[in-house]
Amino acid sequence: MFSAADHEFMARALRLAEGGLFSTSPNPRVGCVIVKDGCVVGEGWHVRAGEPHAEIHALGTAAMKARGAAVYVTLEPCSHHGRTPPCAEALIAAGVGRVVVAMQDPNPQVAGKGLAQMRQAGIQVDCGLLANEAQELNIGFVARMTRARPWLRMKLAASLDGKTALVNGVSQWITGPAARHDGHRWRARACAILTGIGTVRDDDPQLNVRGVDTSRQPLKVVVDSRLELPLDAKLLRAGGVLVAAAVEDAARFAALRERGAEVVFLPGPGGKVDLSALLAELARRGVNEVHAEAGFKLNGSLLRAGLVDELLLYLAPCLIGDTARGMFNLPGLDSLDGKRGLVIRDARMVGVDLRLLARFS
Repeated sequence: MFSAADHEFMARALRLAEGGLFSTSPNPRVGCVIVKDGCVVGEGWHVRAGEPHAEIHALGTAAMKARGAAVYVTLEPCSHHGRTPPCAEALIAAGVGRVVVAMQDPNPQVAGKGLAQMRQAGIQVDCGLLANEAQELNIGFVARMTRARPWLRMKLAASLDGKTALVNGVSQWITGPAARHDGHRWRARACAILTGIGTVRDDDPQLNVRGVDTSRQPLKVVVDSRLELPLDAKLLRAGGVLVAAAVEDAARFAALRERGAEVVFLPGPGGKVDLSALLAELARRGVNEVHAEAGFKLNGSLLRAGLVDELLLYLAPCLIGDTARGMFNLPGLDSLDGKRGLVIRDARMVGVDLRLLARFS
């Protein structure tokens, strides 16, 4: 069904889509290539929400050469009016001859309607080329659209004996500078960075993206059941903070609001924040990917709730000792039959540290 040339041009469209890796939220990352007589005559990608989509950029560069051309796009062209007009209609108006789509849009507002609209207009439409690669690029968008919950990636930095901090909470720095810079790139692609009040007390993190060229900062989310967040915490200095609480305290709510933070009341069992409700709230706000950098208690709670999709683990070539803090606060097992399996999807050296990307099997 698909030729070698089809694969080449779709791969090019996927590379273009990566240009929006840090900036398209809450929209998906999309690339588009227009080809006529075997030559690229137009291309583009979606840069950020509210601006023209990839197809419109590509059509703009192709101009009249788009008539009768083949279009390679990494996600089904939209068929509805949002902040921008429908791309399916633009492709029809341009008179393109064929549209090759990597994957159908999981957004219920589209979900095949764009494909049907173009086919009804007489355009040859082929879907499914490099679909897995396209889905990986928009794993958070797909998660939000199909299950009303963001993709949660948990980042950990640990010693080879699995320790993330000393018994007194000190953790800076276990890994080297290359791994820390790489971690900021993962922060930059996320829509929100999630941590707990314990990490704020121990490390006083800024919880932002540094050393990476990005046009936006992710939302900073703090799980703070009893509203103990210090008003002089570094993460409050630049705004963009959401505090999830399990108690109602009008005075603390007001004080945090004066510091630029928003507080949501999401009580759960045992006086804790309802983490499932928090992720649902983030999805409602258009958050596709959550990057969790927390302590072993919140890490364990997220795992026990079944909310973690992926582990991003940096292992440093060092040993810290048995009394140091582990990665997760999880109950012990009586049998190995209860162990949770993982699939290692990527393993590579980042400076002196080993980086593993793993998903639950």
